[in-house]
Order: sequence, then C-alpha cells, then structure tokens
Amino acid sequence: MYGLQAKRGTTLNVVIRQKLALVAFSVFLFDYLSKSLAVAKLTDHPVNILGSFLKLELVYNTGAAFSLATSRTILLSAFAIIVAAAIFYFATKIDRTVWAVLLGLVLGGILGNLADRIFRAPGALQGAVVDWIKIAHWPTFNIADSAIVIGVLGVAYLRFTKQEINTNNKTGKTK
Repeated sequence: MYGLQAKRGTTLNVVIRQKLALVAFSVFLFDYLSKSLAVAKLTDHPVNILGSFLKLELVYNTGAAFSLATSRTILLSAFAIIVAAAIFYFATKIDRTVWAVLLGLVLGGILGNLADRIFRAPGALQGAVVDWIKIAHWPTFNIADSAIVIGVLGVAYLRFTKQEINTNNKTGKTK
C-alpha cells in the first residue's frame, strides 16, 4: 500500500497528522480546564492581575469574536462545524509540520468553543461560550479564541508567502 501511495504522490504522513491532532487536543484540553476553573473561581468577582490592564473576568458570550452576531449562535456553530470538517479534509494532504501546528491550533480552538455551544445552556448549538481573559480596551476572550487567532494569522502568512500545505513539488511554493 505504501508503495502505491508513494508512486501516486499521495503518501499519508501519519506523523504530521499526529502533530495536528496533538496540538488540537492540547488546545482543547487547556481551554476546557481553564474555562472550568474560570467558572468555579470567577463567578463572584473579577480578579485584577495587572491593575485595570489585565484581569480575569467571567463572561458568557453568545456571539462570535468581539460579541458580534449574538443572535446567530446556530449559524456560528454551523460555520465552526464546516471549518472543522475542512481541516479534517485537508489534514490528509498536509506534509509540513508548520501547517499541522497552525491548523491544529485552529481546530482545537474551534472544538473548544463548539463544546461550549453544544453543552452549555441552553444547549443544542446555542450555548454561550465562556470568556475570561480581559485586557483593557479589548473584548473578553479565552484560550480557544487565542488559538484560533494565532492559527488563522499563521495560515494567512503561509498563504501570503505562497507556502503550500503539501510540498509534492519539493519547493513548498506555488508553481
């Protein structure tokens, strides 16, 4: 089987996909644990870390980033599912670690926030996402949000510099 895949140029790189899965699982787990801790410890009052610049404050967000589209929770959930499915599809084509790490960040963040939408009240893809990191003059966010932003910015950079997801052409650049 391996010889045939190599001959066609479609060898599945299991190690790269394992890295994507490990990054996604790590982000999901860290996000889940941090949200659980935030719900347990921040319910009564925010905690100032660096004066008013950085504080830990529990917020339930029914919208997207920056609290946009608060009445469109099901659409946001559907979009997250579609993006996650696209990442799963492209995971079979990845042969570069940098792509695996960046897509793992995005996937882990999507799954972290999607878990909130599915399992938090009222449920059924309409739950509120737990946000708990507050920086002055910036909307409250969480670990999943941070992972998504870092991953998307990294993917945008790779696309801008024409670094392909698959290096079958040996250069990593678009032909």
